[in-house]
Amino acid sequence: MTDRTPAGFGIDDISVGPFAHGFGTTEDGRPFVFRTRGATLTIEIYRADLGETVPQPEDVVATAHAQVTDIDLGDERSVSAFVRDLLHHATPVAGAVGRDTTLVRGILGRISAAIDGM
Repeated sequence: MTDRTPAGFGIDDISVGPFAHGFGTTEDGRPFVFRTRGATLTIEIYRADLGETVPQPEDVVATAHAQVTDIDLGDERSVSAFVRDLLHHATPVAGAVGRDTTLVRGILGRISAAIDGM
């Protein structure tokens, strides 16, 4: 686990190795997750008002992908630095820009998904 910098970036949990993964908070306070599949590390950044709920695919507001062939996946510092740098290259997900992310809208979306799943 890394400490928070004054800017707010931090990784709360990290597992290193060929399947490196973890989660944390961006500089502006949004939660993110990262995982490695094959030679690609993928980052998903979630909406800021997520709170304590479990993120759903519709909560993703930006993603980033990069090849991990030039970093040491066994070194926590290398993975942390790679993730921190890759966060700056995240691109918005289609439909996420201008999306209404109010608490009520989020709750209604989850209720609707639960009803549709019945």
